[in-house]
Amino acid sequence: MQDFLAAIGLVLVVEGLVYGGFPGLAKKLAGEVLLMPENTLRIAGLIAIGVGVGLVWLVRGG
Repeated sequence: MQDFLAAIGLVLVVEGLVYGGFPGLAKKLAGEVLLMPENTLRIAGLIAIGVGVGLVWLVRGG
C-alpha cells in the first residue's frame, strides 16, 4: 500500500508540473486528445500500461 501511495504521489507531481509549468501546452494537448479516435487513445493507453509495468518490474528487481 505504501508503494501504491508513493506512485500516486509521483503521478500528481508530474501532472502538477505540466499544468503548473506549462498551462498553454496542457490546454493544447487536451484539445488534441479530443480530436483523436478512441481506438488510438486505447492503444496509447495500453502501451503506457505495458511500459509502466515493465519499468516497475525492472526497478523492483524483477
